[in-house]
Amino acid sequence: MAERPPTPPKKVENCPCGAALQRRADLEQLQLLQQSESKSWDTGLACSQLHPAPCHPFPVDMPMDRTEEGLGLAPLVAWGILGLSLPGEIAGLGCVLWPRLQLFSSGIPCSLPDAAKDPTQGLDPARSCWHSVGQKFTNLPWCREMIAMFTKDAAEPGPTAPQSIPPAPSLDQFGERVVSSPSQVPGFVRNMHQRLASNEPPDDWLFMDILRLTEAHPTDVAVTLLRCAPSCDRGAAIIWKTIASSGTTTEKVLPILLCVMDGWPMQKMYTSDGDNKDVFALAATRVIWEILRLPWCPEPFVEYSPHLLVALLCQVFTSTEQVSEEVNTFWKKCQDENGIAANPNRFVVSTVKALLYHLQCLNLLMALERKCAWDTLLRADTHHYAVGLLAREMRRVCQPFCSCIALRLVCRLSREESDWELAALAFLVEVLDGLDLSEWGNSILEILTRHLLSESVEMRRLALKGLMVLSRDPSMAKKMCSLSEPLMDLLRNEDIEVVKMSLSVFTNILLNKDILTSCPTAPKLADALRPLFDSDNSHVQWLSIGLYKDVMESVVEKGKKALKIHVSESLLPLFFHCYDENRRVAQASRETLLTAVKFLKRRDLKQLLKMDDPWIFAEHVLAEDRCRAAEHLHLALPYLQSPQEPLREAAVRSIGIAGMLMRGQREELQLICEALQALRTDESPSNTNLIVQVMLDERATSLSSSSGLRQPGQQQIPCRRRQPGDERKAAEAPGPADAGQA
Repeated sequence: MAERPPTPPKKVENCPCGAALQRRADLEQLQLLQQSESKSWDTGLACSQLHPAPCHPFPVDMPMDRTEEGLGLAPLVAWGILGLSLPGEIAGLGCVLWPRLQLFSSGIPCSLPDAAKDPTQGLDPARSCWHSVGQKFTNLPWCREMIAMFTKDAAEPGPTAPQSIPPAPSLDQFGERVVSSPSQVPGFVRNMHQRLASNEPPDDWLFMDILRLTEAHPTDVAVTLLRCAPSCDRGAAIIWKTIASSGTTTEKVLPILLCVMDGWPMQKMYTSDGDNKDVFALAATRVIWEILRLPWCPEPFVEYSPHLLVALLCQVFTSTEQVSEEVNTFWKKCQDENGIAANPNRFVVSTVKALLYHLQCLNLLMALERKCAWDTLLRADTHHYAVGLLAREMRRVCQPFCSCIALRLVCRLSREESDWELAALAFLVEVLDGLDLSEWGNSILEILTRHLLSESVEMRRLALKGLMVLSRDPSMAKKMCSLSEPLMDLLRNEDIEVVKMSLSVFTNILLNKDILTSCPTAPKLADALRPLFDSDNSHVQWLSIGLYKDVMESVVEKGKKALKIHVSESLLPLFFHCYDENRRVAQASRETLLTAVKFLKRRDLKQLLKMDDPWIFAEHVLAEDRCRAAEHLHLALPYLQSPQEPLREAAVRSIGIAGMLMRGQREELQLICEALQALRTDESPSNTNLIVQVMLDERATSLSSSSGLRQPGQQQIPCRRRQPGDERKAAEAPGPADAGQA
């Protein structure tokens, strides 16, 4: 070949005759190996006890397709089991041994001299050495079984060989194949594939050529092979497994496969001969699956596993939601040629399982199986839930691996790729607490901010969940102050979960004592929190009341004057919730009420709160501003509908006090009528309720008689038929004098 990459252990890349020197070095090492056969044999047997044979890494029940096994695996497995070290650059290229084992193994057809003749006759020293090594392995029964396992389909007829196979590139003076220009590489790859797919025995040095050509031109080799054999037939499987036998070539080919997998359904790729045809993304996944079936995990797979897992999970989603006619036709061909029964999305899920198994994540696989995560992953509407579950389970067993995946997702989400955003965000949010925010915090905050006002409810929830995690970090909390406006808008959202998380983000931010609430933000936030005191969700009540207290404590000095108006209006609602049946809400209300009177600098109210009868505080608040009596009465009316009896009782007493303080005001009669209607809706009224009804009834009658006819805008006094038992209640109710005293 024209350009040869450096080949360990001898650095000959700067030498113009590097290939020739490497060839000679290989021959010398092979001769040394032949001379020390007996010593190496003893060493190999000893090492085999220290390094037991690796078992096949797939569970028994894992679905497997009937892809033809490659021919280049037996020697590598044999060398690994024996613990022998391959000489020179052959150490990483175990597949080179296979042609010799193929020629000299029993049961495999070959064109050899008669058994009585010397099998090494006419062979160069290298071939003689390989013959000896091959016979050494094939004489062992267990090695014969191992070879038979990997070559069980070799005797079966493969695809029909083409009538004319293009000639291989020419040889140099040392027998090395060379290509004069990179544009010849695709033709050479197609030549190799056709030879391996045919029934003819492969050339002796074909596997070495595959590795060296891939190392020099990885893109041309990988893309051409994906084009000419997208379904990964037997010939292609042999080439891919040969490439996977070397860590160097695997490391160069994996990024190309990942690039193809990232494009759905097809990715446009270019080769040196000018071909720019699209490549199926599933073709690259098919190759990954074939490599993962090897008994060992190539080392580069561990390094690229985060990117590989992200690409596979994304393919599960896209192959579930978007399957074009071209993809269906291609996959039907794969099923017919390789006996794959699974649909594309289920096949990708099987590849995810195989990858996790190779990474030794057995507990993770068991947990996901137990929680039915794989079925959830295969549905488009629940896919993001399964990805989030995968992230949670993975975080328990391998946090560093999760961090690598999360950083990969940060790069993907930063590009604003619309496909698979929801699932990517679901994974990222689950592992945020384990990331280094000092380096990636700004990028993550930008991603979450962009999705905060998304129209998708799930996207909005995930963004808020991520902001909750970021807001716990003091440095990130300061950067999130600019989100006050969108967060306040979300406090009015109908989704109770969104409101909860928005309150939690605000609370986490204000826990940082260095952060103060600005002048314009404090009144707006107080106004948005006030309706949440009366929420049907007790957790929202507790969070909103506690946050109200934080706002009063953190507001800047210039903003206190504008905030005092809102705090004064919140005294009565906070007082009502001191009687809440939920202990957390009642305790938070008392603490916030004390903070409020302290904020207003009302020592008199603070002393009244400490008295045995808290109602003295309420009477004082209602009485000190008679002009707001109508407002106070109207504010207490909604609490009459509360399911909690203590809150209803507090509202009734407040309405009675406000009704007396409201005498002479213009809207008095109308408000009294509204109060009477609300009081009479109570199916089991208390004594206080009946007393207030009597008081308001008398006042309404007096106002109506003094005015004569009903004035415009006023309502007629509501009347109702007495129900059985009302006589008893009326008799038990105190008279006007007693009511006035009450």
